Amino acid sequence: MKYLYRLYQIVIALPILVVWSIIIAVMMTVGCAIGNKRYWGYAPGKWWGWLIVRIFLLPVKVEGKGFIEHDKSYVFVANHQGAFDIFLIYGFLGHNIRWMMKHGILKIPFVGTACKASHQIIIDKRGPKRIKESYDQARTILQKGVSLMVFPEGARTFTGHMGKFTRGAYVLADELQLPIVPITINGSFNVMPRMRDWHFVDWHPLALTIHEPVYPIGQGATNVASSMTDSYSAIMAALTPEYQGMVENPDQ
Repeated sequence: MKYLYRLYQIVIALPILVVWSIIIAVMMTVGCAIGNKRYWGYAPGKWWGWLIVRIFLLPVKVEGKGFIEHDKSYVFVANHQGAFDIFLIYGFLGHNIRWMMKHGILKIPFVGTACKASHQIIIDKRGPKRIKESYDQARTILQKGVSLMVFPEGARTFTGHMGKFTRGAYVLADELQLPIVPITINGSFNVMPRMRDWHFVDWHPLALTIHEPVYPIGQGATNVASSMTDSYSAIMAALTPEYQGMVENPDQ
């Protein structure tokens, strides 16, 4: 079955992934240029993530959707297990989000243009002024009722375990007094860890666990520290036992 699945990927899944990604990037870019960026900045990405997970025949289990209110803004935070995290969240979270992502994404053909057109939050660390501009953009987006999706580790794991969380998303949530929604991803490391980028996908179930929102207990450093601790603990507790425990990520 392993080699039959790999043949399926070469002949069917990978060609669809490439063509579908280009179609979605163009659709997102054109749609946002025409109007209604709230819709076109999210919907094509949802279709993109859903289809990619499905064409690789990966089963998905989602828990906790009842914790999310449809028209409310949140800051979602998740562990970062592998490349399929993005497909899983985009396709199955079911909430209008923008991503906080690295500046290097803009260099990817089609994808970079679509990310810029759809007002994804590009974190540019090439100076204090650029960092401030990135956070100003995030504030504008969140105040319009759209939510933000962040991987607070800032990099994919090498081991399947969680690394440390950075404060950026929590400081922004504290400033705007928005709830943090922790999300646990399981299975993505088994499907394609970062050590095997551009290799074959391994079949493995994916799971997305949406936890109860962590609401502000005030404003300032105490609230930031509390929300970081509570969300980290919630995400860690729902990881499969083999990936429990923190392991430092040298790429952070």
